[in-house]
Parts: sequence; structure tokens; C-alpha cells
Amino acid sequence: MSNERQLRFLVVDDNEDIRDVFCRLVERAGHVASTACDGQDAVETLERERFEVMLLDLTMPRMSGVEVVRWLREHPDVAPGLRVVVISAWAGDNRAVLQELGITTVMQKPLRIQQLTDLIAETLRDLES
Repeated sequence: MSNERQLRFLVVDDNEDIRDVFCRLVERAGHVASTACDGQDAVETLERERFEVMLLDLTMPRMSGVEVVRWLREHPDVAPGLRVVVISAWAGDNRAVLQELGITTVMQKPLRIQQLTDLIAETLRDLES
């Protein structure tokens, strides 16, 4: 068992199957995953708990992924240092908006295990530096 730090992921997607798959990938990689079923749920969870990484779907009821990111920008004290990773089948349309909001990591659905493994390694490196 490595003494590498455990990352806490918040998986935000309105599709339960996708949430389950992402959680299993995160847990299999040795990290911890919580879930939110839409943007509103995500914001409420972020106000209560701390996470290192949020895997965020864009197209959701009640509050979209873009609205969640906007909300975070307006409440910088809520999740300082949170790495937001947008996971979307249709990120292309939103790319300009996401760049403007400072989102640098966008991954296509379906997420491949290798992408997640790379993301975890990168996040741990960033936390150590």
C-alpha cells in the first residue's frame, strides 16, 4: 500500500449508471468518491464537504455543469483548490464558455480508465508541488 494521499472525488451526473461507473473507477484506483445527481445537489454537497476533484457533467436538470462552475467562481471560499474536470459527450459547444470560466480539463464520455489514472497522477503531483 503506497502512502500516496487519497483523493476525494465528487462525481456529478444525472445518469445513475454513469455515476456508478465513475465511482467504481475512482474506488478501484484507491480513492474516495461521493456523488451528486445534478448541479444543485453538487453545490449543496460542496458547501458541506471538501473534495480535491469534481468530475462534472454539463447537461443536467436544475443546474447545469456550466452553472455549477459559475457558482463556484462566485463563491471562491467554498471549494478553494478544487480541480474541476468536465466530462461530457458534447463539450465542444461549451468549450469557449468553459475556457472563460478557467476549466482546463475536459474529457469525452465515455471516460476511459487510463484518462482517470492520468488525471489522478496529475492531481497528486499538483498537490505535492
